[in-house]
Amino acid sequence: MNHEYADVNGIRMHYVTAGSGRLILFAHGFPEFWYAWRAQLEEFGRDHQAVAPDLRGYNLTSKPEGVENYRVPRLVEDLRSLAAHLGAEKFTLVAHDWGGAVAWAFALGHPELLEKLVIVNAPHPGVFARLLRSDPVQQHASQYMRMFCTPEAEQILSRDDYQALVDVVITHGLKHGYFDQTDKRAYLEAWSQPGALTGGLNYYRAARMLPPPPGTPLDLAPLDLDVAALTVRVPTLVIWGERDVALTTANLEGLDQFVPQLTIRRIPDANHWVVHQRPDLVNRYIREFLAR
Repeated sequence: MNHEYADVNGIRMHYVTAGSGRLILFAHGFPEFWYAWRAQLEEFGRDHQAVAPDLRGYNLTSKPEGVENYRVPRLVEDLRSLAAHLGAEKFTLVAHDWGGAVAWAFALGHPELLEKLVIVNAPHPGVFARLLRSDPVQQHASQYMRMFCTPEAEQILSRDDYQALVDVVITHGLKHGYFDQTDKRAYLEAWSQPGALTGGLNYYRAARMLPPPPGTPLDLAPLDLDVAALTVRVPTLVIWGERDVALTTANLEGLDQFVPQLTIRRIPDANHWVVHQRPDLVNRYIREFLAR
């Protein structure tokens, strides 16, 4: 695995690359960094150029000030520019969490650049908009997003050596053996990079899709969406850890309305961090999908 930098879309992007061949690009979510994909870099670097960047605002990549610099169109252009820098005319995009939100938008805006799309526990914007409007379970599960948008979020999440983030991301893995102390140190180092926590939180602050405050009456009127504009015209695999407490399995219901070429692989015993919990199974599902 080689660490490289690219000047793309006005930022300096750090990425890790393994192997050679057709490009397969991995986009992480909050609060992770390239390291989230180390098992995939090892596996797919055997016969692809497997690349995992630190997204804008994270770890060793630039962290521009200003919430406006974290709007989805800029995040999409970061990935497009990185793929162009790497010389890829078409590529496969694999993404999780916020990386998945960017990947959905990328597929909507640049379907001609994608061979295939793989989404891991990241909601399609059309389905998610409906759930935030009318589904009380997803509304409750998403309340953390409102806290992330407050000025106090950095202080809350960094308190006691980032204990809140450790509890969310690392502690379960330490107890069940899919993380060790080396992994914990790597995450703490990434979170401690100057400006990195604000950079990650700015994804939420720049988003226009938040749950209503607790106690808001449900809006049961049908949401008028432009389904054609939200239709992904790329062969798509969605892998979902069903024990995700932040993103419910309701995000899979009606997804085929927006994704005609859809394959869903559910993993019942995994949660939001399925990439870490079941890397071999995630890799196998991606392999099978690429082979079609």
